[in-house]
Amino acid sequence: MNNPICWFELPVIDLERATRFYEAVFSIALRRESCGGHPMSIFPYADPQPSGALVQMPQLAPRDNGTLVYLNGGEDLNLALGRVKPAGGEVVMEKTDLGNDIGHIALFIDSEGNRVGLYSKF
Repeated sequence: MNNPICWFELPVIDLERATRFYEAVFSIALRRESCGGHPMSIFPYADPQPSGALVQMPQLAPRDNGTLVYLNGGEDLNLALGRVKPAGGEVVMEKTDLGNDIGHIALFIDSEGNRVGLYSKF
């Protein structure tokens, strides 16, 4: 097993609002689907890379203090961070250098209340 990560799901209350948020922050298009009768919006990916989705299920609830998923922040985290507030979210940790040439991280609260991380090498 080269990479134990294969899939993630971010719970949402309002799938369309959350989809608009992530499409705006990352300048991407999410693919809408349904799985087991539950609507979802899937993040773009290229096989065999892992991916994930926004999922609207009554038994799942957004959290700001649970598992933390870091999404690819691109070449400069500040570009995505600058789109968080206008899209309906809140930046809770600005771009932070991890030191030792590891990279940079930042945290935001999405439109649904999930705490999500961003990572970039530079």
